[in-house]
Amino acid sequence: MFITAVFFAMASISFAAQTAADQTTTQEVKEKVAAAAEAIKNYSVDQRAEALQKAKAVLDGLDARIARLQFQLNEKWDQMDKFARQEAMDALTTLRKQRNDAAEWYGGLKHSSSKAWEDVKKGFLKSYQVLRDTFDKVQREF
Repeated sequence: MFITAVFFAMASISFAAQTAADQTTTQEVKEKVAAAAEAIKNYSVDQRAEALQKAKAVLDGLDARIARLQFQLNEKWDQMDKFARQEAMDALTTLRKQRNDAAEWYGGLKHSSSKAWEDVKKGFLKSYQVLRDTFDKVQREF
């Protein structure tokens, strides 16, 4: 609920100011991250190195999306009221927490036993999906 309020408040401020190039870049990052996550599903424990490379790309893509959101917030901070600022900070905190959860699963991918591989892989993909859904919800609001 708070994420929706933040981004409604920021919609007319931040996203309207985005250039077509920024929107293309955002879409490209989103597509690359989704493709990398999809590829991870099919990796066996014997393909751990490839899975780790894809998982790192997923995390890097998520970091880029969070950084872009932070930049947009910083650009329009002075135009936001106190409530919108607090909601924006809460939303960023939530996104960062979700990103950290995904990073913990990434660590599990690095060190899991072959018996735990499928469970850890599923955990990573689920944590990625939660974070991706949060970003997607924000985009649908506009």
